[in-house]
Amino acid sequence: MKKPYLPSRPLRLCVTLLFLTASAFTQIPAPKDTLGFTPGDDRKLASWASIVDYFKKLDKASDRMIFEEIGKTTMGVPFVYATISSPENLKDLEKYKRINARLADPRIYRTNRGDQWATSDVAKGKTIILITCGIHSTEVGSTLSSMLIAHKLASSNEPEIKSILENTIILLVPSLNPDGVDIVKNWYDKTLGTPHEGTEPPELYHKYVGHDNNRDWYAFTQVETQLTVDKIHNVWHPQIVHDIHQQGQNGARLFLPPYMAPVEPNVPKQIVEGYTELGNAMAADLRKKGLEGITTGTTYDAWTPARAYSHYHGGVRILSETASAKLATPVNIKFESLRGDVGGFDSKVASDKFGPVWKGGEWKLRNITDYMTTAAFSLLNHAANNRKIWLTRFYSIGKEAVRPRKRGDLFGFLIDHETSPNHNQLTSILKRGGVEVENFGSATINGEDYVEGVSIISIDQPYGNFAKALLEKQEYPQILDKIGSPIAPYDVTAHTLTSLIPTEVTPLFSKYEWKGLGVGVDMASRASEPSCSGSLNFLIYKSSVASMDEGWTRWIFDIYPNFSPRKKFCKTTHNSVKDSDIKSADLNKATKTILFPDQSPNQILNGYPKGSMPDEYTGGVGKEGVENLRKFVEAGGTLVFLNRASNFAIEQFNLPVKDVTKGLARKDFFIPGSILRTELDLTHPIAKGMSQQSIAWFENSPVFEIVGTQAPSLPVRIIARYPSDPKNVLLSGWALGAEKIAGKAALVEFTIGKGKIILFGFRPQYRGQSLATFPLLFNSIQN
Repeated sequence: MKKPYLPSRPLRLCVTLLFLTASAFTQIPAPKDTLGFTPGDDRKLASWASIVDYFKKLDKASDRMIFEEIGKTTMGVPFVYATISSPENLKDLEKYKRINARLADPRIYRTNRGDQWATSDVAKGKTIILITCGIHSTEVGSTLSSMLIAHKLASSNEPEIKSILENTIILLVPSLNPDGVDIVKNWYDKTLGTPHEGTEPPELYHKYVGHDNNRDWYAFTQVETQLTVDKIHNVWHPQIVHDIHQQGQNGARLFLPPYMAPVEPNVPKQIVEGYTELGNAMAADLRKKGLEGITTGTTYDAWTPARAYSHYHGGVRILSETASAKLATPVNIKFESLRGDVGGFDSKVASDKFGPVWKGGEWKLRNITDYMTTAAFSLLNHAANNRKIWLTRFYSIGKEAVRPRKRGDLFGFLIDHETSPNHNQLTSILKRGGVEVENFGSATINGEDYVEGVSIISIDQPYGNFAKALLEKQEYPQILDKIGSPIAPYDVTAHTLTSLIPTEVTPLFSKYEWKGLGVGVDMASRASEPSCSGSLNFLIYKSSVASMDEGWTRWIFDIYPNFSPRKKFCKTTHNSVKDSDIKSADLNKATKTILFPDQSPNQILNGYPKGSMPDEYTGGVGKEGVENLRKFVEAGGTLVFLNRASNFAIEQFNLPVKDVTKGLARKDFFIPGSILRTELDLTHPIAKGMSQQSIAWFENSPVFEIVGTQAPSLPVRIIARYPSDPKNVLLSGWALGAEKIAGKAALVEFTIGKGKIILFGFRPQYRGQSLATFPLLFNSIQN
């Protein structure tokens, strides 16, 4: 019998290896196998359940990934992330966590041979990279790109991928807002093939805060922020955070750091060096690969910690912003419609900050995912190839943070519990941010007696600068353009928590000595509860045009349902009132109070323009709604208007008051997100129980002046006003033209018939942070 043909042994070995390699590769599922399409395909979005399902399948098939759920979102779906590295590294994750924890806190190395120990850790450690996607759910490309990035890392055997897996540990969050993934997909699918395809949903894509979830990285109000900080940032201490975003359609195709001025002064110089080096290296690499329309050093600044937790925790934040389409629908951009942006570049002209020029044309979701994934792998290559540099820089940041302070340096901050009943709210935020807070009971600090206890935050700790950034006053530099107009910050200019959460903090400029032990007592918990009776139900206006301030308002009342310094009512409940309700309902039967959050007068009155959205979302409250609101007040109801909504009331109810900021040129008056000082009339019930000195969060805010040469036509009371001396108006941030509002009113009440209209010239519930003015809001509803 003839023997079967067998190839030679070397050839058999090659065939076997090829088969095993191909077999291993085919066992790694591609996103299309789960989704039914490839991420980046036109007009295709994935549900959150299908994205989670894909990562689970990838985790099961690959030894390069660990996928886990670390909690539930605001609306109760899984919040997840993947850890990706070589199989060998994944088997030893606890070792790398310990190494990174030591490098993050060099106090551990305080021995005679500390630097040698640290050098050994640098040699053994891995660059830790956190990639976060999808915090803004209408920026659909990043969550889709997360699957493409994960698949390539799990399946490719290219040398550069092997180097990345060997030298780095990647923490990949497919979405920082999973709830929004489905909100946007459901709306997109509903409008697909209609004239409204590609429009944004007429609801917030995060239940409470919408786009503002990107402004929560020092206040930690939202569940998703808390999970990311508690279970990823503070566990792993990443050297690099890649935060993947999208921007407008008509500017640059891609933004990368460095950031434009100013940089918040508590950001370490090594962080600035790091994001400048990495951003420029990525831009150069992407240009070499043929990507066009890239800008650096423009548009986005590094001022507020609300967007950059890592900058105060040893890691650089690489913000990437890719140009958008209409969600998953392609757009066609004419070259002549391309524009420049803040920071001095023109998208039609190559410069040192921009280029090469993109010539316009079709721009689609595939372009977005291509730019995002190419940028991500450029970053990963740099992190892998420069592992020792990144770890050494990380160690140097920590070493500088914990160095002993000299005479004359800032040693820390002291909080007196007796004069600061809100100290627990403030210190709990700092603790979540990794700040060490020492609590002492009855104590003597530097010879001063503190009967009720103190908290001390030393500056010589790994995240002392994070505390410093939040506890001190901000002085935003006045930056003007060529014609003398202020250049706006990317977000806001103030983040002083001691003003927002009223707390007396004393800087310590000498090493403190103390006597006494124990933990300070929570003054608020010791206070006797005043008696209460009955319940209060009120309505919050919910426009068809989604308003973040409306979401924050709902969040405040959901989290603090019975918050009130006076505890007049035992229970408060709230419901939403929509345009259609206001147009048709007998409002007085439903409630005694309606609250209008911050929103432009035009959006309240007219809503979406006809034809721009389905008919049920257009029209606003309209004239009919205004008339119903008038009847509501005259019959004894209370209308409360916040910030810009106050101008709606002024215009529609012909109130004898004007907004003195209206029509002022920016070069004469500009207060972009700052904390101002106010003075309260404590005889008014809305201000009862408060201190005479208070604050206002000023951002696109009206300022009131009562009009009429004699008494106004309607009874009016001024409850809060700005100081008459312009020098005393600003508490933190930037206030150009403070003299324009000095002595003017910030909170007023009008009596109309049997009811009242209350106008706030600020946001008393600003981003869930301004506990100082929560009482004014609650009292206005109870009034």
